[in-house]
Amino acid sequence: MRFLFTCGGTAGHIYPAVAVAGRIRELMPDAEILFVGAEGKMETELVPREGYEIRTVRITNLQRKLSLKGITHNIRTVKNLMVSMGEARLILAEFQPDVALGTGGYVCFPVLAQAAKMGVPTAVHESNVVPGLTTKRLAKRVDQVMVGFDGAEAHYKREDVICTGTPVRDAFLQLSKVEARRELGIPADKPLVVSFWGSLGAARMNLAMQAFIGRNYETQRFRHIHATGGGEKGLAKMQDALADRGVTDAIARDIDVRAYIFDMPKVMAAADLILCRAGASTLAELTAMGKPAILVPSPHVANNHQEENARALKMGGGAVMLREAEASGEVLYRTVTELLDAPERLDAMGQAMRRMGRPDAAEEIVRIVLGIVKA
Repeated sequence: MRFLFTCGGTAGHIYPAVAVAGRIRELMPDAEILFVGAEGKMETELVPREGYEIRTVRITNLQRKLSLKGITHNIRTVKNLMVSMGEARLILAEFQPDVALGTGGYVCFPVLAQAAKMGVPTAVHESNVVPGLTTKRLAKRVDQVMVGFDGAEAHYKREDVICTGTPVRDAFLQLSKVEARRELGIPADKPLVVSFWGSLGAARMNLAMQAFIGRNYETQRFRHIHATGGGEKGLAKMQDALADRGVTDAIARDIDVRAYIFDMPKVMAAADLILCRAGASTLAELTAMGKPAILVPSPHVANNHQEENARALKMGGGAVMLREAEASGEVLYRTVTELLDAPERLDAMGQAMRRMGRPDAAEEIVRIVLGIVKA
């Protein structure tokens, strides 16, 4: 069988597709798998790292601000959409997939719309509580809609929406904390805090982390791994800012600042507490692993969907939620130390997270996808 996946823009859209593809590869070693992403976006780097072929189409996002720059950008996006439709049609005609699955990002629309038009069975998975524009547009065209949160079905005008949870890669389920710390060479003498605010970087939160890291540099209260996002430029900017604060040898004080955490499953497994945004894919990983978290939802996303995601975990008892405006470095540092000083609460949060997890999500999505092929 031939499976076509389309996803892109952020790691949160890419890795759920990778998780499902991995499960297909386990169940059907002879299956042919192809990814389609957006030209020049991060999927062109991350997908090949996972061992899959990827082809691209020319697609850009929509700007919601009604400025001259935004209008000009959107005119270009409309033109690119027409181009991407043709490119998607050629890829589909050449690959001849038995089924096409999208997991988010603007690239999903031309690929799945064309697949449906060509009679290919199609499905879309929406990880967030509130659906994005692409999912809304595709919901009327695809054979099956799947969602990551209970209750999210209410956002769709069809009765056959299925809640599967959001799939996570097997790597997030393979290591215990003890094993992960051993492989990373991290002794158990101090707690480990891990922080990241998105693969593209978050200027406001990285500014807060400068103060946060400065405080921990002084107190050496916990080990810390932080990913700046934004590539090498983001890392260099953070390093310069920390140097201005007198943080000159962070590694010597167990503070590891990176551009990106490529071994994320291992690092998260080793962590005692995680600070992050509230993208649905990250939350699925947290719940699958049973990791307590401090969530700071991005205020710069459509429909404020990250706050809705975070609120679901907060209500379930697994996370503390702070809005970005109140998440200063000092507030984050104080919240972290308060949680680390209350191990019973931290343990209860971890157990609550695990109860909300759906570790079988990839398996369920494969079952559903195979079902629409047979239908």
